[in-house]
Amino acid sequence: MTHHPDVVKEQPVLKLPISRFPVPDLADLPVDIREKIVAVQEKSGFVPNVFLTLAHRPDEFRAFFAYHDALMIKDTGGLTKVDREMIVTATSAKNDCLYCVVAHGAILRIYSKAPLVADQVAVNHNKADIPPRQKAMLDFAIKVCLDSRSVGDQDYATLYQHGFDDEDIWDITAITAFFGLSNRMANVISMRPNDEFFLLGRFPRK
Repeated sequence: MTHHPDVVKEQPVLKLPISRFPVPDLADLPVDIREKIVAVQEKSGFVPNVFLTLAHRPDEFRAFFAYHDALMIKDTGGLTKVDREMIVTATSAKNDCLYCVVAHGAILRIYSKAPLVADQVAVNHNKADIPPRQKAMLDFAIKVCLDSRSVGDQDYATLYQHGFDDEDIWDITAITAFFGLSNRMANVISMRPNDEFFLLGRFPRK
């Protein structure tokens, strides 16, 4: 048999379940949760698997997304939406959370309109094409993620020098801490990222 090195076989796609735990049918969910999921589907064109997997426990679903929305969907404070998604992507990478790196990396690419930034931030934010302000923000977020007991006055002073105030520091900390919970849940239940996330924001929209 003649071997053709220029012929590349496609890797077979292995379809895995999106969670180790039961995933409820949309029709069986409480009305408020079903309406929230449908609204997300209408906006994004698909249902992110985090909504389906966490619906396994409705009360915890409500609490989780209430806190998520309080942290991530607001127009007040010194952090932009790009900043917030950058924090999630960088710290989730430190926690080896595939779901959150892929999903929030996609959102980061869309918000920032920078197709390279999510991969850069996830691997090494110090080499990323981002300004010193965001590097300082991520230095702090990663310290909160990995070694929060050592946070002290110098960390605050550094952030002040870059224009962050105490409320911004609270936000950086809360986002990091909240997604620490999310990362651990996603890893333990083997939450699978939607295929759609992998390509979102990588190419200019036509």
